[in-house]
Amino acid sequence: MDDNKGKCPGAYSTIEIVTGKWKPMILYQLAQSESVRFNELKRLIPDITQKMLTSHLKELEFHDIIDRKVYAQVPPKVEYSLTEYGRGIVPILSALQNWGKNHLSRLEQMYDHEKTEING
Repeated sequence: MDDNKGKCPGAYSTIEIVTGKWKPMILYQLAQSESVRFNELKRLIPDITQKMLTSHLKELEFHDIIDRKVYAQVPPKVEYSLTEYGRGIVPILSALQNWGKNHLSRLEQMYDHEKTEING
């Protein structure tokens, strides 16, 4: 067993499930509406590849974070949404968003202060 899992298994589990460049963006987009179609998600996250989006959606579905609903029609229609269980991550994502904004502001203030000292 990884030593980090034993020291903080809850946080480790959360980080393991939602880390990566794309999962937080996928979850954020799904949190903004009741359901989102695959191509709409692809449009909302333009730099993600179709393969990566598919892979992450499958992983999130496996963990019961998102639900995949397939409509029996031609052409096929597939929608994704957060499960009730998955909605529990929204406050965590919001907290990360707020912390990130505060951090960027802090870095900007530090940079401005440093720039003033150099030019001052």
